[in-house]
Amino acid sequence: MPALPRPFPGLRLGYAGKLALAAALPLALAVGGIGWLVLQQSRTAAAREIAALEDQLTAAKREELRNYAALARGAISAIHGPAAFDDEDAKARALQILSAMTYGRDGYFFVFDYDGTALAAPRRTELIGRRWHDLTDTEGTSVTAQLIDLAREGGGYHSFLWQRPSTGEEGRVISYVIGLQDWRWAIGTGIFVDDILAAAAAARTEAQARVRETFLWIGAIAALALGAVFATGLALAMRERRRAEAARRALTGRIVDAQEEERTRVARELHDSISQMLVGVRYALDLARRRLDRGDPRAAGSLRDGIAGLGRATQEVRRISRDLRPGALDDLGLGPALKSLLEEFGARTGTQVAFETVVFRNRLSEEARVALYRIAQEALTNIERHSGARRVAMKLHGTRRGAVLRIEDDGRGLAAARSAEGRATGLGLRNMRERAERLGGTLAAGSRGRGTTVEAVLPLRHILPAAAPSAEGLPVAAE
Repeated sequence: MPALPRPFPGLRLGYAGKLALAAALPLALAVGGIGWLVLQQSRTAAAREIAALEDQLTAAKREELRNYAALARGAISAIHGPAAFDDEDAKARALQILSAMTYGRDGYFFVFDYDGTALAAPRRTELIGRRWHDLTDTEGTSVTAQLIDLAREGGGYHSFLWQRPSTGEEGRVISYVIGLQDWRWAIGTGIFVDDILAAAAAARTEAQARVRETFLWIGAIAALALGAVFATGLALAMRERRRAEAARRALTGRIVDAQEEERTRVARELHDSISQMLVGVRYALDLARRRLDRGDPRAAGSLRDGIAGLGRATQEVRRISRDLRPGALDDLGLGPALKSLLEEFGARTGTQVAFETVVFRNRLSEEARVALYRIAQEALTNIERHSGARRVAMKLHGTRRGAVLRIEDDGRGLAAARSAEGRATGLGLRNMRERAERLGGTLAAGSRGRGTTVEAVLPLRHILPAAAPSAEGLPVAAE
């Protein structure tokens, strides 16, 4: 009987090769099964997490809408309560109040009567006075009629598509409406849920990326297991784990140091300023009390001293609050916040200061504004403590590289400051550099003899595009 041909005539496997092949096949099957199981479980868990996230965000938006509606009802309750159902003067005054209650870039309150006539729409004035009972959105969903039906029942939520007033782009909005049955009014407001959809989409994308990454890791581990010695892979994994643990411990240490330094600074300021001011106020008031008991006419002067001390304490609390989180950074943007910071630095230290900027307004992302502000704050702290500078110049502008913050002084320079102060300036520069690098930017610091220059650059992706011309539409809440 002739021998059967071998499928791979050039391949000769020894005992070790056959043993490796026999071990590899079950291993490959096991890794494949584990990978499939992990993939399915990861998808299921991600879907549950995303659904829970959407439910939480939607519930928060709905609660916010109810609060806005309660605010609107409270604003006109003093007019509506005693008014008759046909009191046109009271209705006009109530509409005037509701028309003035706009908020954010897009938010306002709308009023329809039960016939569908728009009575108030401050950011859509062309609707006022016309009947919109049959108004529908681009998907054919009834808008006005459904809102009126909900108002007749006492109140409720309705979702439809509408244009965002600030951008003109169409998005989904959730509205909440309440009814004034005696006046036959439907009063409501709305919130766009684009951020909820965007957050869910981002979470879904991230979950898919995690699933893919997990699957790729499983495949990579299987390939390494089939092609390498298990002990080598284990040793590499242990080494990487030790390295990551060391980096994590170092980062944790730096975070703890920064937190303790900030707490120490706040505690010192509270003790050295607020506490002493309040003690002075207490002594002044106690002196005023004793003088009042004796009928001494100087009691009024002591009271004035106490009130003045309270005023100084209040200003100091506000200053500490601004240091922790300046309101100008959120209200006016980075440029005014930096200018205020530099002017306060100059007034406190007697240093001559100069500030220059372009009109960024709020075109920088939130995290970029905070990072640049903290970098400037740290740089000015280093200048005050270590440089002995008499002049400080700060410039904020945009280039092809991105947003650039440049701070120059005529002090002792980095080398002299470090030799005199040791670790302090090095830690400050490291904190500034880590803030910039966390956002993909860079920070450079250098000296030429006397003086120091610190320049932080954040990439272009942190500069937001200019806002589109404002368009009018149904109300939404502030972002």
